[in-house]
Amino acid sequence: MALRANTLSALPSALGDKSFDRHRNTMSRTVLVTGANGFTGSYVCKHLVNRGDRVRALVRQSSNLDLLKNIDVEPVYGDLANGSAVDALATALNGVEVVYHIAAAYRTEGVPSKYFWEVNVEGTRNILEAALRANVTRFVHCSTVGVQGEIKNPPATEEAPFNPGDVYQETKMQGEKLARRFFQEHNFPGVVVRPVGIYGPGDMRFLKLFKFIHNGKFRMLGSGRVLYHLTYVEDLVRGILLAGEKKEAIGEVFTIGGEGYLTLAELVERVAKALNVSVPRKNFPVWPVWFAGLLCEIVCRPFGIEPPIYRRRVDFFIKDRAFDISKAKRLLGYQPQVDLDTGLRITADWYRTNNLL
Repeated sequence: MALRANTLSALPSALGDKSFDRHRNTMSRTVLVTGANGFTGSYVCKHLVNRGDRVRALVRQSSNLDLLKNIDVEPVYGDLANGSAVDALATALNGVEVVYHIAAAYRTEGVPSKYFWEVNVEGTRNILEAALRANVTRFVHCSTVGVQGEIKNPPATEEAPFNPGDVYQETKMQGEKLARRFFQEHNFPGVVVRPVGIYGPGDMRFLKLFKFIHNGKFRMLGSGRVLYHLTYVEDLVRGILLAGEKKEAIGEVFTIGGEGYLTLAELVERVAKALNVSVPRKNFPVWPVWFAGLLCEIVCRPFGIEPPIYRRRVDFFIKDRAFDISKAKRLLGYQPQVDLDTGLRITADWYRTNNLL
């Protein structure tokens, strides 16, 4: 039964559905989207449906489906992390031509490391094996630029070395390696995409940055000269859909990002402009905060207490994140369409409209 109601379809679109019409299939396809109820997955579903594809949304029985309301998808239930559920996945894949594997365990404190391995690695193995048995004709695996960790010589191409910095990035790296081996060993038509810093209406990961800048509580740690790179969610979806269609994509890895990168200080200024507030000017030394985070983790975690400060959050202020998207432009015809100021303004307006600031 298709889901119909309200939410994501009401989000403002900087592109409009017509921007995807150039890549519309002459005949609609049956596709499966894993992680369909998440931020990125729900946008993928929305644009697939809008261009005429029949979309099955793979979700767990316990999943919150709010982001899929008013999107005409067929929910199918399965748990990628449950190895015994492979047969159920095969049923969900019956007649499916393309799989967009978006599902992942993302950074959440208090979640055991085992869960990241179960979802990001073993879950990827399960859906790959089921897709192979179902004779799927294209498999798009969504990885992350996080597998490359801190970028030593920015901007990084797809060939830059792996350098994961935490269990999320480590398991995403292992999941990507698994997928790429699987594609080669089984001559399976697969593609890997690595999204860069996803933001847009509906996103909650960058909300804290917007909120702190909006209420004047933001404090820069360090110089603010580290590099940062963002991608408006609808640009990302366009890249993902191209990876699911272009014959040139098969067997390749693509970084999908926005047009260019900037320093963190410049990003803060642009967010302040989008919010129509003063640019925060206060800076604090970064390393005392980093060591405070280390101490908090050492003291709190043995007692099951969530630390008030994490070293991982300090990484935002000290690690370069800048990427080269020329390969996606050359082979996929990918071109970001939403400039940063427009995307930040739309996102800020969405946060404000929903009383999140």
